[in-house]
Amino acid sequence: MGRAMNWGVILMLCGCVLLQDAPASGEDVRDVDCNNAQTQADMNQCAAEDYRKADAAMNAQWAETRAAMLAWDKATPPSDGSGAAKRLLASQRAWLAYRDAACDVEGYSVEGGSMQPLVISSCLAELTRRRTEALKSLVGLF
Repeated sequence: MGRAMNWGVILMLCGCVLLQDAPASGEDVRDVDCNNAQTQADMNQCAAEDYRKADAAMNAQWAETRAAMLAWDKATPPSDGSGAAKRLLASQRAWLAYRDAACDVEGYSVEGGSMQPLVISSCLAELTRRRTEALKSLVGLF
């Protein structure tokens, strides 16, 4: 029993040391040259950053497109109460659900693999850039 107890204590201490050396979630992001990413972790990080930038651009375009729709609704009040801005919101919500589900399917092709985050983030970034362009084109219509 004494030997078993000693091994248990040793294993527990080793586990504590390993946990102590693990990076906190905020420390996971490091400077990576995304033009020359070498490791899968670097490629995953770069793809996530690409998606974050695409999402920020879409959100900025969303604000501009929504403002155009609200101006249209103010100048030409809808007879049924559901003008351009309301319809834009409904379409954006449906599009977000579509995008997330489509990229989830694409990511499933490498389920559990180290490149799954890369595949999902790349898909999200690409579809988000396309949506940004679609939102831009709507501004010209109104």
